[in-house]
Amino acid sequence: MPELPEVETVRDGLQRWVAGRTVATVEVRHPRAVRRHPGGGTDLAARLTGLTVEAAARRGKYLWLPLAAADGSRGECLIGHLGMSGQLLVRPPEAPLEKHAHVRIVFTDGGPELRFVDQRTFGGLMLDRLVPAADRPDELLPAQIAHIARDPVDPHFDDLLFTARLRRKDTELKRALLDQTLVSGIGNIYADESLWRARLHGARRTAGLRAPVVAALLAEVRGVLADALAAGGTSFDALYVNVNGESGYFDRSLAVYGQEGRPCPRCGAAVRRVSFMNRSSFFCPRCQRPPRASS
Repeated sequence: MPELPEVETVRDGLQRWVAGRTVATVEVRHPRAVRRHPGGGTDLAARLTGLTVEAAARRGKYLWLPLAAADGSRGECLIGHLGMSGQLLVRPPEAPLEKHAHVRIVFTDGGPELRFVDQRTFGGLMLDRLVPAADRPDELLPAQIAHIARDPVDPHFDDLLFTARLRRKDTELKRALLDQTLVSGIGNIYADESLWRARLHGARRTAGLRAPVVAALLAEVRGVLADALAAGGTSFDALYVNVNGESGYFDRSLAVYGQEGRPCPRCGAAVRRVSFMNRSSFFCPRCQRPPRASS
């Protein structure tokens, strides 16, 4: 599933290519692509037509387009769930439709159209109302994701609050990094890479972490996310692409994720893989010492 760098790369493309444009027509070509929208495809198309995309927004791994009506009224947004293989592509109107193009949005200016393409049909589009953020009432979020925590690259992310909440949880460190109510945007790939850079094992208990250790970890998380953003995200196959259909290349820089048996770039020890929360977790057994078993 795309994580923060991949979704931010898509958001940036939508901001450049779609923001400020008004929807002329919407064609829903597959019902699963709008299954999360209560009214179905006909309702989504009718309500979206005539609205103007004001911007492209993101929190963690969640992406949405705030909308405005012709009379200036606001309050709704279009959420894009990318799922495992969802793509939001900007295409010239004359370009042939992709095989798995499930939603087609045409704009009044006759320029490039927006297409939602999803091979595995786990993703989708839906309209949702905007509500004030709990910590900043002037900031609006889709009601569906109002409970999601801020991510580490959000300018309003509170390091001290995160540290306090992390130490109160008393859980495994990697499990905490994947908890979207504590911190958003960090998925399996970037959790492993951040823990490796910080020389921390994912099984460390959060309650025993000192504040300087958490601060150092946050710095490494931000460094990993920044590097991945610069590379356009991580693409292991052709399913994740940006709005122009281009793949990211951060996978070439991965130190431990997916590197089982290969030498650690820092110390040379063979990278190990273990099962964690029904997925694979990768670490260096020398750089990231496992915690001692409690007696």
